[in-house]
Amino acid sequence: MSTYAELVSQAQALMAKAEQVRKQELANTIAEIKAKMKEHGISLEDLGGGAAPRKAGGKGASKAKNPAKYRGPNGELWSGGPGRKPEWVKAVVASGKSIEDFRI
Repeated sequence: MSTYAELVSQAQALMAKAEQVRKQELANTIAEIKAKMKEHGISLEDLGGGAAPRKAGGKGASKAKNPAKYRGPNGELWSGGPGRKPEWVKAVVASGKSIEDFRI
């Protein structure tokens, strides 16, 4: 019966071997694709410019950012929008200063 340490060592060796095989298969696939593209005269532009188009909305979409209206004492930026105020804004207000003194 194998010990835990032996099994972990075997698993790590198998994962390293699997990664080597994956890299080799990937290199082979890329070489095949490049050869087919050359054979048929296909460029990256023909495939859509090489970059996947970004979809609006959905998972992973970023919100449009509002321009900064305030600059903090250490160069921090804040748009002044709704939501939680940054710590530097809280500190400025707590010290008795007006946030308007930091308007850009």
